[in-house]
Amino acid sequence: MKSRESVLRLKRFQVQDKARQVAQIETMISQFKSMAEDLVSQIAYEEKKAGIDDVNHFAYPTFAKAARLRQDNLQTSIQDLHDQQDAAKLALEEVQEELKKAEKLEERDGKSIEPEQPKAYEQAGMIG
Repeated sequence: MKSRESVLRLKRFQVQDKARQVAQIETMISQFKSMAEDLVSQIAYEEKKAGIDDVNHFAYPTFAKAARLRQDNLQTSIQDLHDQQDAAKLALEEVQEELKKAEKLEERDGKSIEPEQPKAYEQAGMIG
């Protein structure tokens, strides 16, 4: 019985861990999106200040070029995080299913053990 209890504890821990991973990824995506939006406004400000919005122009602001590159990298990271999030959600669903199966097995075994073991006073009544 102890091994089944430890299996249940392990499965519950795995569910909590996977849920935490999904939440962390969601937080990172949100933060990266916020940073990318900030960069968009900074790029627009630099372009307006310089009066040049053509990236290929020789006098295009260096900060705006760097900010565009950073924004592109953030967008790539956001896409990668979405892929990781999908995988983490799938793993979470799988672990949740495993936990449900383990709980059902424990519930079934717990119910089937009780009727099979009659109490001492019931055994005495059957003999006499």
